[in-house]
Amino acid sequence: MFKKNFMSVIFASILALGVLVVGCSSEEATTPENEEGLAITTSFSVLGDIITQITGDRGQVDYIVPVGEEPHEYEPTPGDFAKISDADVFYVNGLDLEEWLENVIGNVSDTEIVTLSDGVAGIPLVGDDEDDPHAWLSPKNVIIYVENLVADLIERDPAGEATYRANADAYIAELQELDEWITAQVELIPEENRIIIVSENAFKYFGQDYGFTTDGIWEINSLDEGTPQQYARLSDFVVENNVPALFVESTIDKRYMETISNETGVAIAGEVYTDAVGAQGTSAETYIGMMRENVNVFVEALK
Repeated sequence: MFKKNFMSVIFASILALGVLVVGCSSEEATTPENEEGLAITTSFSVLGDIITQITGDRGQVDYIVPVGEEPHEYEPTPGDFAKISDADVFYVNGLDLEEWLENVIGNVSDTEIVTLSDGVAGIPLVGDDEDDPHAWLSPKNVIIYVENLVADLIERDPAGEATYRANADAYIAELQELDEWITAQVELIPEENRIIIVSENAFKYFGQDYGFTTDGIWEINSLDEGTPQQYARLSDFVVENNVPALFVESTIDKRYMETISNETGVAIAGEVYTDAVGAQGTSAETYIGMMRENVNVFVEALK
């Protein structure tokens, strides 16, 4: 689905070169024993923020996919592979989001790959035997991510257990508060208007939790998005269900949804965050911030 066969060959070669180039500096990489704590790399910014909330000062957290880009088809650089190779652990979402990258890293790097979504009840992709990877768009699922993360961090850094548990308890309380706030905000939207339409149908877990119907031009970002059949199907759905508003994602070209808007006459009401947090200085620069921003946009457009 994600260019696995071709890209794996290319990236394996790039990673081997990248590791060779940085080999002289690898000995200076952060390790659990030094004063900087664990050196952690993760795949994209949403996980980067969640992990940072738990590690606090006991870890240096970096992520691969830049803010503003989506993780499904991102093409890593040699520098990205060096980050992974030099890290103590590479945390991934799982649910096949980073499958092609994991395959490459697993063949050429000793860095352990740890999946944070283990235990999440997956929602299948339509017409596919894989589950939707966007489990983080449910705060309830992020609590599972945090529990998995804490267990792994304590195993790697037992001396930090008290810090990790305290930070996790505080963050889980924030996630529970977020969940309660979202539930209250959704009550402001008439039931018949609780429909989320974006380019990539990423809000399945959110919709399941809070009673929304969700749809998109395509199921997941891949090479075959935006076919005439996909546009026609979604346009028919929007018209037949009297959908009041459309939304665009911060990481996806807005022209896709503009086509649906032009075909149906339904306006694009705002931008939401799915595969990345917002830029620094915005209200969406953290996971909790981006979720609050999304809900505010949904409520304003659909109430």
